[in-house]
Amino acid sequence: MRVNLRDFIAKFYLGNFMQFPTLKTYLNWAKAHAPKGPFAFIFAQDDIELTHTVAHHIKLGFRQTVVLADVPFTRPADLPAEVTFIARAAKSSSDISQEMNAIISALPQQWIYCGYNGEYLFYPFCESRSIGEIIAFNTEERRKTIATTVVDLYAGHLGHSPHGVDVTNAYFDRLGYYAETRRDAEHRPLEQQLNIYGGLRWRFEEHVPWHKRRIDRVALFQSLRGLKFQPDFTFNLPEFNTISCPWHHNLTASVCSFRAAKALRHNPGSRHAISSFRWPGSEQFKWHSQQLMDLGFMEPGQWF
Repeated sequence: MRVNLRDFIAKFYLGNFMQFPTLKTYLNWAKAHAPKGPFAFIFAQDDIELTHTVAHHIKLGFRQTVVLADVPFTRPADLPAEVTFIARAAKSSSDISQEMNAIISALPQQWIYCGYNGEYLFYPFCESRSIGEIIAFNTEERRKTIATTVVDLYAGHLGHSPHGVDVTNAYFDRLGYYAETRRDAEHRPLEQQLNIYGGLRWRFEEHVPWHKRRIDRVALFQSLRGLKFQPDFTFNLPEFNTISCPWHHNLTASVCSFRAAKALRHNPGSRHAISSFRWPGSEQFKWHSQQLMDLGFMEPGQWF
């Protein structure tokens, strides 16, 4: 009887679940047996809304969804069987660049999304168009990245949701954003590159280290040999950090994220200083791409 090697290896590690002891073990398997992407790599710092995060990205059409979880956090029972689960190193940190560079090196020419639990990728018309369609369109535009802006989500009532996370009653800031031209070490402007600020990191900046206040991110990209992912979510190749090409506006996307709200509620100093995240600039999140386009957080680009 012929045995499918991919199924055999998966069952060898943990029954019918796709689970691997280390990222290196998974990448050795993926180089030979994983289907063509796109891949979604979700870094789980805890179990808050992890299953909901995974379900969102599966619905978008990612061919492989991989969870890299901080120890001692273990696989949730309700995580879909087809999702790969990997434990991060015992001394894992918020810097994911070393792991992302291992992924880029092992999976060249693949489209990759990276984010955290409690973060949700939205792109124009994602309710009716798959991630494969957006990548095909972007490839035709000769772009290897899709620039994203992080939109901070937060619970509407912290008394009901002390962690700051509530997917049934989520809010975000509809105003209070600004951008500035990014500059190099010699203070020269970098073409088509912007530093963007706003959301909870802007309103509560006294509780946020300066190097964590930017909300621009390259969360969706095509891996290349020699490409390096840097701790601030930028890359060593300048073109990968541009928001669009020189000749017209390109499609952009958003990462709607509870991560800042969780951090502000976890930190003892900010937790006691903040009684509510809501302010006159708050708007309830409708979980629909049209709302984000109407407010200018992303745009469909040419003809999409």
